[in-house]
Amino acid sequence: MKKTILSAALLALFVSVHAQERTIDEVELTGKLVNMPFKKSNVNITVITKSEIQNSPAQSIEEVIAYYTGADIRKRGANGVQTDISLRGSSFEQVLVLVNGVRMNDAQTGHNTMNFPFDLASVEKIEILKGPAARRYGQGAYAGVVNVVTKVSAENNLTINGEVGDFSTHGFGVAANFGGEKFRNFIQVNNTESDGYRYNTDYKIKNIWYQNQFDIENGKVKFQAGIQEKKFGANGFYASPAFKDQYEEVQTSLVAASLEKNVNENLGFATRLYWRRTQDMYLFIRNNPAAYRNMHIGNNVGIDANVNYKSELGITGLGVDVRKEFLESNRLGSRERTVTNAFLEHHLSFFDEKLNITPGISFTSFSNDKTYFYPGIDASFTNGNSKFFGNFSKVNRIPTYTDLYYVSPSEQGNANLVAEEALTGEFGYIFKTNKTLLKASAFWRKSDNAIDWQKATPTSPWTAQNIGKIETKGVELEADYQFASWIGTSVGYTYIDNQRLASNIVSRYSLDNLKHQFVAKLRNKFGNFSNELIYRHNDRVSLGSYNLLDNKLNYNAKQFNIYVLVNNITNVKYTETSLVEMPGTWFHLGFTYQFKL
Repeated sequence: MKKTILSAALLALFVSVHAQERTIDEVELTGKLVNMPFKKSNVNITVITKSEIQNSPAQSIEEVIAYYTGADIRKRGANGVQTDISLRGSSFEQVLVLVNGVRMNDAQTGHNTMNFPFDLASVEKIEILKGPAARRYGQGAYAGVVNVVTKVSAENNLTINGEVGDFSTHGFGVAANFGGEKFRNFIQVNNTESDGYRYNTDYKIKNIWYQNQFDIENGKVKFQAGIQEKKFGANGFYASPAFKDQYEEVQTSLVAASLEKNVNENLGFATRLYWRRTQDMYLFIRNNPAAYRNMHIGNNVGIDANVNYKSELGITGLGVDVRKEFLESNRLGSRERTVTNAFLEHHLSFFDEKLNITPGISFTSFSNDKTYFYPGIDASFTNGNSKFFGNFSKVNRIPTYTDLYYVSPSEQGNANLVAEEALTGEFGYIFKTNKTLLKASAFWRKSDNAIDWQKATPTSPWTAQNIGKIETKGVELEADYQFASWIGTSVGYTYIDNQRLASNIVSRYSLDNLKHQFVAKLRNKFGNFSNELIYRHNDRVSLGSYNLLDNKLNYNAKQFNIYVLVNNITNVKYTETSLVEMPGTWFHLGFTYQFKL
């Protein structure tokens, strides 16, 4: 049966693949203070477009990101049930995740960061900034930023989608764009369920997402709100793999309202109110809540305001972001803190915009901690199809409430933890034409007071500690070539060397990174058929190497799309974190149908 699936996937590959849209230079990057066209950007950023998302063999936002080198998605279970994200060897707590610029990071734990209240049908693009970004975004942007962008459309339409798959997987969703040119609305509702690929890995995921945009003179008013509910068996997710009856329910909601306006051609401002809430209920034994139960309810409420001014000296951006973080927990207690961020940067261009330099600084003040400053500078020089870029910055991350206060029979937090800090930088080169993209970069990060969970012996409990210094060095190579309108390919490779300059300890996370990561994609198109085949080689420091092969075959008509998707075609056995066994071959069949309203 497995050979039949593999043969069918390979046959589909040679019958058809999709040619990517090559309009990335026109994409505007979403900055904290200043939005910038992609071609003028000074930083190492990957923009995943809507067409790339639709053609990838991914079932969730997390899986889309996993197909790009330098981004490490460590899953527990399938379909984004519980996922940690790492960039270039970082911990899962060191990446800032945004939805339309709104912070999704959880003060309780980074395990809840990747809970999005919508699915792939809502996503317009995904921006992955690899490298330091604290001076632009503040605390948490230690190793990079992921911004998931959704967008309303001026077209009035209704989209219905559904899927079925192995392990009694099934899902159904409805999405609608309605309104007019001045006031536009988007709403999506979807539900996905599965019995799971092994004992106690079943899940149910429900999303409701609403977004609108009202155009005013020289500006716009935006509103977004959504809620996600996940219920899933957590076989071996957080404790030893021997504990198979763990269970979790997580609800995540997000509400934000913003105003963006250009006062004149030189002066613009934006302000936003936002609220993110997470409710996390964990059972050590699914059918026996009395044995061990955690309940955490966290709220982040904030306001930010940004101003940018264009002059003969360049573009100056100034911003402030104030938020209150609350937590009520039977294990972590009642906690709260106020976080104040201030940002300043100035973008300079010389020699007909060939040379771009952006120095900046930010500071973050915590009501129950000290103040931190994050200086940094980005620069790039463009000559024809070539661009040289570099950056240098200081970053830091304060401990989460779990790092500080969590106590269980197998884990012990540490209220005496101090913030981890790092100096980080990168130099790189990009060559780009309509058909070709070449990118090479070298990066490093020197962390001090790095935070990790450790144990003195294999039988000791895990304890949160400042484990000392970690030096991270790496190189990243990417190439993309469009041979013809019907066939294209891309490859990417990242090498990471994490050196821990501390005593010998048993580490829970700091040595879980990818040392070698290789991603190759082959895409083609023939008539109404398109196909994408993706191969990945991941070599983890502590868990060894494995090879994965995924494929998606699409048939596209004017209003109708049907697809066949196969993950892990060769049925490889592997783990990504915490020794959780990942799914073998998983077959999906789905459709979308769109019509005008």
